[in-house]
Amino acid sequence: MRIIETAADVAEGAVFLSASCPRMAHALEVAGPPPLRRREDGFPALLNAIVSQQISVAAAAGIWARLEAAGLTTEAAVAAAPEEALRAAGLSRPKAAYARALAASGLDYAALRGAPEEEAVSTLTSLPGIGRWTAEIYLMFAVGRADVFAPGDLALREAARALYGLETRPAIPELERMAEAWRPWRAVAARILFAYYRAIKGREGAT
Repeated sequence: MRIIETAADVAEGAVFLSASCPRMAHALEVAGPPPLRRREDGFPALLNAIVSQQISVAAAAGIWARLEAAGLTTEAAVAAAPEEALRAAGLSRPKAAYARALAASGLDYAALRGAPEEEAVSTLTSLPGIGRWTAEIYLMFAVGRADVFAPGDLALREAARALYGLETRPAIPELERMAEAWRPWRAVAARILFAYYRAIKGREGAT
């Protein structure tokens, strides 16, 4: 089970993908080397993934900054905090409930590191407010799994449409099938697609 720890790991995956797929090579030419995008795994990283659900990157960053300023990014602090404090930091009522449930869950973060992908996803999605997207994003960018992908991510679907010249944005099952060609570096493929998405949106003047 390969874990992405350093920029060199990402570069290794990028070399593999560019050699096996001309379109991935093109994405790298357009967007440049993909970033490492690693954070330490554990409660704060999973809480951050919950915060990021269905809102923009900028909005998520703003809420996270307010949570940090209020000291509400640790398991103990969130468990002890009233809902009103989490709401005041910018969390919606459902997300505040999810955060409190996560803090009370007793989740074994260390065990997730060595668990098979589907077992880890199943463990995470058994918690309130954590769907497959959140689980996969956590496994990619906090645990560092090299071969996890999030086909439900809208930016990844749009990047794949543009990169591969598809008429419409691929449905989740279609992108999941496409991603099979990117094993064992699907998480690096995701980083490349995210970077490509930002590059083409920047060219279009979009945010």
